Amino acid sequence: MSSTATHSLTYLRPSGLDRSGGRDLLGLQTSGGRTPGGDVANPTFFQGFLKDPAVAAAGLLAVADVAAARYYDPRRTGSGLLDPVVTGNGDRLRFESFSACCGVHARLDVLDSGLDGEIGHGTTNVDVNTPLRDALNGVTAGDPLHLTVGPQELAVATLGDRVVEKKVPLPDRWLRGFAETQVIAAGFELRAEVSAAEAVRFLRSLPRSGGNAARGGQWVAAAGGRLRLTSRPAAGTVCLPGPQRLAALHRVLRQADSLRLYGPPAAPGSGLLASAWEIGLPGMRLTLTLSPETGRGFSGEGTVLNALADAETESDAELLSVLLAWDPRIDLGLLAAQSGLAVERVRSALTRLGVDGRIGYDLAEAAHYHRELPYATGRVERHNPRLKAARELVAAGAVRLEPGEMADVVSGSFVHRVRLAADGAFQCTCDWWAGTGGGRGPCRHALAVRIARNGATAAL
Repeated sequence: MSSTATHSLTYLRPSGLDRSGGRDLLGLQTSGGRTPGGDVANPTFFQGFLKDPAVAAAGLLAVADVAAARYYDPRRTGSGLLDPVVTGNGDRLRFESFSACCGVHARLDVLDSGLDGEIGHGTTNVDVNTPLRDALNGVTAGDPLHLTVGPQELAVATLGDRVVEKKVPLPDRWLRGFAETQVIAAGFELRAEVSAAEAVRFLRSLPRSGGNAARGGQWVAAAGGRLRLTSRPAAGTVCLPGPQRLAALHRVLRQADSLRLYGPPAAPGSGLLASAWEIGLPGMRLTLTLSPETGRGFSGEGTVLNALADAETESDAELLSVLLAWDPRIDLGLLAAQSGLAVERVRSALTRLGVDGRIGYDLAEAAHYHRELPYATGRVERHNPRLKAARELVAAGAVRLEPGEMADVVSGSFVHRVRLAADGAFQCTCDWWAGTGGGRGPCRHALAVRIARNGATAAL
């Protein structure tokens, strides 16, 4: 069972759209940010203009839509969950959110070409309230819209009576979603790209409510510049699990210039897979990443568990952490040269840093990027049940290593056989492995063997 803590957000005033004084000003208030200079209560990351305000407003609303949605059980609302996170990477602003069910990750990248102003560095929450959503719905094409991400110093001094405090649940599964999506997305490939007209036609043909058909898994094939649904996977197809989860993309269809589909290689007989859907916009990109099933959140995928279990990866991550500089694109080769680590060790260390939300992955640029979520670190590792159970097995002496690639793990009245496969992954005889085939990360027994083997190697 995932534990839940309370996260306090303090904004100096509500975010809002001010249309007085002869200019339109969109003020997004910040809370609890991390910057190159350290933690800041209410940082400012941008002051300038949005070159296409209608597009930006629609994109922000799409990110907010995902944060408020619970796609698996739409009868329950997502109210009270975290406000979106914004990261300034020096050349762009990235707005991110997760659905309440943790099965959809949304990110709006407002690129340098869509902004006119100096972009700072750091990560914080931004206040997205109901009046602001209503105001954003009314933004139309026209003169550039002035944007501030952070408080305006001159205004804040007179607004002490307008402090906004929110206490919101901070579920560990929400944080684990950030950790898992960057690993999963890094394994995706571009599977198809179609025009804006085809994007509109295809997306509007999909169901927007979650009936039985919408909850199932379908596949999308591309041919001749068109997309079509199919019931079976094949080479080049992309999984579409729960098509109603793409509803937020409808916000930006009028402004779209392309649609890109990403996913892992699919083969006949494949189970349901995660996928990503990216809408190209003027000076921006909006990406939705979908978990493999409507009722399956990213938090339980287990792709980061091996990195958490390896002591070497932890020390490598500590080394890399001092080299990161809010990079919008992390160059693995450069980081390897700076750290003296092999590229594969750098990749594993980035996975470990991603566990605390410090690394994301941008599919359009096929590169990781640096952010620092404004939450306490170490929560994901401490509260991951499989990792915790594996360490308890090792501490209890339940792992019996054998010569070669085999091991036995005593768990209750059962003895599970764990074998190291040719691809470097462990396979187990337990029910978890039988049910998932390793598709949701290692079981606790395989993790226990990995931890024990690392310890035995270190002791030599």
